[in-house]
Amino acid sequence: MTEPLLWYAAYGSNLHLARLTAYLAGGRPPGGAHEHPGCRDPGPPRDIRAIQLPGRVHFALESLQWTGGMAFYDPLDPGPTPARAYLITAEQFADLAAQEMRRPPGTDLDLREALAHGRAALGPGRYETLVHPGTLQGRPLLTFTAPWRTAEAPLAPPSAAYLRHLAAGLRESHAWDTPRIATYLATRPGAAGHWTPEALAELLT
Repeated sequence: MTEPLLWYAAYGSNLHLARLTAYLAGGRPPGGAHEHPGCRDPGPPRDIRAIQLPGRVHFALESLQWTGGMAFYDPLDPGPTPARAYLITAEQFADLAAQEMRRPPGTDLDLREALAHGRAALGPGRYETLVHPGTLQGRPLLTFTAPWRTAEAPLAPPSAAYLRHLAAGLRESHAWDTPRIATYLATRPGAAGHWTPEALAELLT
């Protein structure tokens, strides 16, 4: 039986294919502090597309991998948000989500609630809320985020290492230049007031 395919919508560091590969195949992403076990199926995405999502990204909490704020997605905020869609199996999506949730991979997810209602809470923690913002080429588009709205989020500035992955992903997927990337990232809630577009552009060059 063929494994069902879906599109995983990445809006944070997984915009960068090298970072996503550490989740799929296992290993430590460049500049990261944590080793990932990888997915049961370590194969690469079947397809990759640049997309725009409704909503906005903000930075909150503190990453064990990068030591600064992490990207979260609020689909109800004004948008759009540049993202990257990866065509992967439902099993790979479940294992990817498990690693984002700091759980061991190997358990399939029941996606029916998210697909039916656009949202499903798997738990109260970070990246434990599934969001189904639509479809792409007839297949479901899914991502994960925190349960809160941006206005309720424990905002925190992202680290330089984390921002480099986001920038690399925006270059790869949307072919943005450095000034556009720096302006976009520096004006997201959590980064704004801590990073300026000028300082971020200097970091990225």
